[in-house]
Amino acid sequence: MPLRLPDRLPAIEILKKENIFVMNESRAHIQMVRPLKIAILNLMPLKITTETDLIRLLSNTPLQMEVNFMKLKSHTPKNTPVEHMKMFYKDFDVLKLQKWDGLIVTGAPIEQLDFEDVEYWDEIKEIFDWARTHVTSTLYICWAAQAGLYHFYGIPKYPLRKKMFGIFRQTPLIQDLPIFRGFDDVFMMPHSRHTEIRRKDIERVPELTVIAESPESGVSIVMARNGREFFFTGHLEYAPDTLDKEYKRDFGKRNDVEIPLNYYLDNDPNKSPIVTWRSHANLLFSNWINYYVYQETPYNIDEIE
Repeated sequence: MPLRLPDRLPAIEILKKENIFVMNESRAHIQMVRPLKIAILNLMPLKITTETDLIRLLSNTPLQMEVNFMKLKSHTPKNTPVEHMKMFYKDFDVLKLQKWDGLIVTGAPIEQLDFEDVEYWDEIKEIFDWARTHVTSTLYICWAAQAGLYHFYGIPKYPLRKKMFGIFRQTPLIQDLPIFRGFDDVFMMPHSRHTEIRRKDIERVPELTVIAESPESGVSIVMARNGREFFFTGHLEYAPDTLDKEYKRDFGKRNDVEIPLNYYLDNDPNKSPIVTWRSHANLLFSNWINYYVYQETPYNIDEIE
C-alpha cells in the first residue's frame, strides 16, 4: 500500500522514478480505509531532501499512511523556498489540535549549542510534551534524540574530540524485540555528529533501555515507554550519497573534516560509496510502523492518551 501525500510534493515524482508506490491525496480519497496518521517535524536545513529520505522508508510497508509535515512558529528556515513551506508544512499550533499514530522528529545542525541556547527550545519542549499524550509512538533522530533524552530524562550530551562521521557497525542487544524482527546479528548505521550521549548516564534511568550500540560510535538506539519513544543517535534514513555530499561540502572549508569511515570503496572519496545500511533501515522503519504504531494505536484515533 502507498503513502498518502500532499498533491505536488516534490518527493512524489522522485520516488516514482525509483518504482516506489506513493499516492497523492486526490487518489487516496476514493480508498475506504483509515490511513495511519504520521506527522514529521522536519528540522533539517534541506527540507526536500529529508522529506524524500523519510518517505522512501515509510513507503516500504503494506499500510496506507497520511503524512503531514510540521513546522515551528519560532524559526524560519533559510534553505527552503517559502512557497514550499507554505504549501506543504503546517504550524504546530494547527497540528496539535489532532492526535497522531506516529511522529518523527529529525535532527538539526545545532548540536554544539547548549539546548537552552537553541532559539526554538521552548517550542520544542512543548512539542515533546504534547507528543506524550497525542502520539502513539515517536521516533527522535540524532539531535532530536539527544534533546528528547535531555528534556525527559536529564541525559547530558558531551562534545566529541572529533566528529563521529561514517558508517558504523551496530549490535542489537535485545534480539527478540519487535523493532529488530528480521535483523541480522549486526547492522550498519550512518552517523554525522559532534556530540554524544553515554551509556553510564542512561543506565541510571530505569525508564530507559539501550537496545543497540557500537564499540566505535557508542549508544545508537534507546527505547522508552515500551516503544512509545525511540531515540536514534544516527541516521538510518540517509540516502546513499548524503555523507558524500556533506564531506565534499565541508572539505577545504573546515579544519575538522575527515573522510567518512567505512563509506567509500577502498576508503577513497573519488570512488563510489558502498551502501551497507539500507536493508536494515527499511526493515526497522517497517517494524516500527507495524509493531509500535499500527498494532498499538486505537482505531478511534481520539482515544490515544
